[in-house]
Amino acid sequence: MKRFLLTTGLLVASVNSLLARAPEASIDQQIDAAVGPAAQFISDIIFYELTLTDTIGIPLILIWLLLGAAFFTVYLGFVNVRGFKYALDIVRGKYNQEDAPGEVSHFQALTAAVSGTVGLGNIAGVAIAISLGGPGATFWMIVAGLLGMSSKFVSCTLGVKYRDVHADGTVSGGPMHYLNKGLSERGMKGLGKFLAAFFAVMCIGGAIGAGNMFQINQATQQFIAVTGGAEGSFFGGGNAWMFGLIMAVLVGLVILGGMKSIAKVTEKVVPFMCGIYIVAAIIVLAVNFTNIPGAFVAIFEGAFSGSAVAGGLVGVMIQGLRRGVFSNEAGIGSASIAHSAVKTNVPVTEGFVASLEPFIDTVIVCTMTALVIVVTGAYNQETGDGIALTSTAFATVISWFPLILAAAVILFAFSTMITWSYYGLKSWTYLFGHTKAADISFKVLFCAFVVLGAPIQLGSVVAFSDAMLFAMSIPNMVGLYLLAPVVKREMQAFLTYARSAKKQPLSEEAVEAAQV
Repeated sequence: MKRFLLTTGLLVASVNSLLARAPEASIDQQIDAAVGPAAQFISDIIFYELTLTDTIGIPLILIWLLLGAAFFTVYLGFVNVRGFKYALDIVRGKYNQEDAPGEVSHFQALTAAVSGTVGLGNIAGVAIAISLGGPGATFWMIVAGLLGMSSKFVSCTLGVKYRDVHADGTVSGGPMHYLNKGLSERGMKGLGKFLAAFFAVMCIGGAIGAGNMFQINQATQQFIAVTGGAEGSFFGGGNAWMFGLIMAVLVGLVILGGMKSIAKVTEKVVPFMCGIYIVAAIIVLAVNFTNIPGAFVAIFEGAFSGSAVAGGLVGVMIQGLRRGVFSNEAGIGSASIAHSAVKTNVPVTEGFVASLEPFIDTVIVCTMTALVIVVTGAYNQETGDGIALTSTAFATVISWFPLILAAAVILFAFSTMITWSYYGLKSWTYLFGHTKAADISFKVLFCAFVVLGAPIQLGSVVAFSDAMLFAMSIPNMVGLYLLAPVVKREMQAFLTYARSAKKQPLSEEAVEAAQV
């Protein structure tokens, strides 16, 4: 604790020194000026576009992710559909193994991973997609979510299968480990080591960008908006970094306790904040129930049409799919890091649990957000994008909802940040060793970026967040393709066990015996 408070003091001193050196510019302006150009440069590389027409292009990274998700869906016999019942049974505790290695239960692992996905992508991300692509973008977000269930299944099964269980009982898992060990088993040791290291570097960037800077930026803007605006709020007018500092302290207090501490927080915060948000959405939809049929018509018509026909269609698809993947992170590989900590010795059980995430995140929560924005007609107004658009839509029915949304946004951001700190930490310790020094150094770095992310402009944050997040999918999807046969064997063995008339206690040996 003393060490953490000391580093917090150093953060304050660093910020003050920046102010002293350049009194003519606010700290917010200095941070944005420094980070913005670099963020855009990285984004231009990651989102290199395949030109379709003079005005239309599609990022190659989107094709890469969606083709993979479609392949796994077909290769595994539509596991996203037929595995749904098993996923619910496992979360309810039907196949729990309390004496198995690991740190958290299936439910805790699910809430921890969901806290990293159900968040501002569902609020700000949906609004951005509809602002740019119209209501039709919602349809493609749902498609991305359904296909993404299969990618999550593959990634999280592998995460548990190839994890490391340390002497103190803690667990390290995720793409770094299954890329390294899994590909080594298949005679591709050099490729596995390279892809694992590449993923770890990108994951650290993703944790700092999508899992940190994007979250705190939107939370800060919403808090300022409901406490007097840029001029009236204490945190406006160049002081946004101070709100970031407060959040950095709170985040630091949780992440010092590791995965168990994070899981204890997320298993309480995630159901609570999702409940509040969904209830509010239902109220808005109930008041506007006569507009719901028209909203669905607008979504489906917009999904397959648009201005200039092909140009409009591609534009809608790109925005919807891009935001859908940003929201549920399927194919990225990050969630497998959290799921690897589950208590089980049958890896595929956690694959089934993980497949629920894109369904909860994108198919349910994102769709409800989109319906609220469409039925209220807020997307046709000049209300800005991101949080502002979603807030305006809810406020048409619940005038005081911006206050509730501000609280929800802060909780969403907080839970997402603590989960992504764990993702980044495991990537950091993979590269620099599982030591106390590596542990503390990353946590300090992560908290520093909470402060830095609060004041910079949304465009810079989104550019950096998307770039790092999507870059993780490059090595991860290569590994998923190459290791898919391993997952298929695990899946078939478990399904045989689950359907057998005589069920032994769940264990890796019992599952394998059932298949034989």
